[in-house]
Amino acid sequence: MADWQIERTSGKCAASGRELAEGEEFYAVLIDRGETLERLDYALDAWTGPPEGAFCFWRTRVPVKTARKQLWVDNDVLINLFVRLADETEDIKVQFRFVLALLLMRKKILKYEQTLHDDGREYWQMRLVREQSVHRVENPHLTDAQTEAVTAQLSAILHGDVADSLAAHLAEANEDTETDNADGPDDAPE
Repeated sequence: MADWQIERTSGKCAASGRELAEGEEFYAVLIDRGETLERLDYALDAWTGPPEGAFCFWRTRVPVKTARKQLWVDNDVLINLFVRLADETEDIKVQFRFVLALLLMRKKILKYEQTLHDDGREYWQMRLVREQSVHRVENPHLTDAQTEAVTAQLSAILHGDVADSLAAHLAEANEDTETDNADGPDDAPE
């Protein structure tokens, strides 16, 4: 069986040259050109039936472009989560913090400075750009499967799919911080 590449819609009516609007129905036609299949799109008002040489045709609609899904979590929350995970030793949390660090690097919030080795482990020394604070992030040397799992978990959090669990985690962390601050000096900032 041969593999054919079929082009996406051109966005224009092959008969009139008019741009097809988002959500507009049209006919898509594949024309047999010997070794290739050419795709042509026809607006409903220009459709007179399949053109000569048509291999097949179907009625469809121009996809409606949706706005990028808004992130549920803002940068300050991501930074807070990154900092709070600093002392965690549980493997999944170390992995999560590492992938979160990569995300913060991509957003230019966190900057890689150098690689350090300590007790057989590799750490990346990184700096939060705004605060200029230095952080060590363990590189857990994730497998592809681990990277996919942690990335999916982080993506779910960022897009609000598990917003309740993150909110609960942050609320719990804030309670711990408030308890820790209650034991501090009387003049400590609130």
